[in-house]
Parts: sequence; C-alpha cells; structure tokens
Amino acid sequence: MKTLAWEHHALQLLDQTRLPGEERYLCCTRWQEVRDAIRILAVRGAPAIGVAAAYAMVLAARDIAADEPDKTQFEIRLAEAGRGLDGARPTAVNLHWAVQQQMNLARRALSSHTVAETVELLEQGACTIERDDAEMDRRIGRYGAGELGKSRQPLTILTHCNAGALATAGIGTALGVIRTLHSQGLVRQVYADETRPLLQGARLTVTELMDDHIPVTLITDNMAAWVMKTKGIDAVVVGADRIAANGDTANKIGTYGVAVLARAHNVPFYVAAPASTFDLTIPDGAAIPIEERNHDEVRSLGGIVATRPDVDVFNPAFDVTPHDYITGIITEKGVIHHPDDAILATFFRKEG
Repeated sequence: MKTLAWEHHALQLLDQTRLPGEERYLCCTRWQEVRDAIRILAVRGAPAIGVAAAYAMVLAARDIAADEPDKTQFEIRLAEAGRGLDGARPTAVNLHWAVQQQMNLARRALSSHTVAETVELLEQGACTIERDDAEMDRRIGRYGAGELGKSRQPLTILTHCNAGALATAGIGTALGVIRTLHSQGLVRQVYADETRPLLQGARLTVTELMDDHIPVTLITDNMAAWVMKTKGIDAVVVGADRIAANGDTANKIGTYGVAVLARAHNVPFYVAAPASTFDLTIPDGAAIPIEERNHDEVRSLGGIVATRPDVDVFNPAFDVTPHDYITGIITEKGVIHHPDDAILATFFRKEG
C-alpha cells in the first residue's frame, strides 16, 4: 500500500478510513477534494498531510491558472486556497508548513516567471517535499535505532496511534525507528495501543507491522499501564503532530497518558518527528490548538451505538505531553535529549 501518489496531474490518496478491510484510493483533481480527505482522515499523520497539502497547492494553482489571471490575482487566489487547506486540521503543523513552503515558492517564482512556469515549479516543489519526507524517515530510523539499540539486545516497544508509512511518504517516523531496529534483529515485540476513537493503532499500525512480519500485539488503550508493569517494556516510541519551542508535544489523544505511565514505570519515552513538525513560533504546549472532533466518534464504534445518543461528549483529537516527560525527540538531524526551550534553541541554531 502506498499512502499517496502523484499521477497524471492528480493526487491518488489511500482512503485510510477503509483500512484494513478495503484498499481504496481517492483520485483528487481539485484542491478542495484533498482538503476534504484531510478533514475526514482519509489521509492522516502530520508528514503525509503536509505532502498532500503541497500537491493540493499544485492542483489549486492549475485550476487558477486556467482562468489566465495576472500574477497578482494568481497569488491572491492561491493564498486563499492555502488558507482553506490550512484550516482542515488545526493541530498538525506540517500542513501549515507545506502550504507556506508552496506559497513562498510561488511568490519567488512570480517575480521572474510566468504564471504557467510558476505552476510547474510548484509541482516540482511538491515532488521535492515528498522525496525529502521519505529521506527524513530513513534518517529518523537510523538515529532512532542508534539511540534505542545501544545494548544490541532485542527490545520490547510500546507505540500509540500510527506514525508509520501510512502517516508519511516513507517508512514512517516512530515505525521507521521500529522498522530499522527490526532490520537489525533488535525487536522482540511491539505492543500497539488500539487508539480511540478511530482505532488507528488497531487498524493501521497493526496492519503495517504484520505486513512487515514484525511481531506485534494489540492492546486496548487502558491496558498500557499493566503491560508496562508485566511485559518488560524497554521504550515507548510515538510520533508527533506539533512540537512547541520548549519541547511540549501534541500527538494523538492518549499519548500524554502513556507518557505519564512511562514515567511511573521508569520506561524511556521517545518522540520521533521531522524538524518540520517543530513550531518554534509558539512557546509551549498551551498555545497548541487542539482539534475537537465529531462526538458520534465516541457515541458509536464501527456503526454500532455504544451509549445514549444524546449524551454529552468531549472528543479532543490530540493531547499535549509536557517536555519533561520526554526522554528524547528523534529527528532527521539527530536526537534531542531531555528537550526544553534552551536545548531546542541551541539545536536549531546549530542546524540553521
């Protein structure tokens, strides 16, 4: 299965809401179709959303260029499309990052190129973002395997949600680390939280790991504490949707609870994410917008009603893990140990 593919000026998106039962692709020829796919989680995972958004900007640019606007109108209308995309998932910063990358490219191109040439450059830019994402996954995997695999003993790892190939354009972030460890014979067992309310762990992570013949055991979210106490968990590895300047990290709801449990059981807790997931414009996790989703996602499961249809529901899609619960953030540029605002500022100053 391939998360997405750019073919014949259209974006093919694997509809992840239908997995594992059905492998179906959505053919998106307009940017609004990509926006809607992002909203309903047909494509999800911060890096994959970013790549999809980059291609959506190409679709928007082609549509706008067909009206033969002047450069000023082209830029105005492209920015409007970018804002429409940006609002599809407010927590995942890679979406905003990709839209801004494409807008910045468009503005530079328009200074010396025609509108038609700018559209072609945007397509090249999206392809570059996709290639770069796949390479970042490989590098995250190598750094993560080097960090976790120091003992050269097979590990038992717990993960939450899905930060795998289905969430990126490559081998995944958290699952990229696990895949790299597995290739070195260093994975004894992976425990995958089911991840309410849409079961990304059960539907997606389990599917990926089983397809790659990586030993995986599925658990419900409320079993993580007992598994840490009784199953010898060596490390937790999760992904991220946005990381603040002090290292506070937003990820799928339930991640914060896993981090608290890891602290209680002296289990190292790692976040795997590319540098594009950091939002250094916000000081801490309190400033991260948290998306709240449809309440029926909790009232029912798989179409089966689980409670009273009129009960009040609180359904945040993400929570924020404070930086002092994080052992390290694994990036494509290295591992940031015990992140805080000073350490992150130094890290990005060196890398910048």
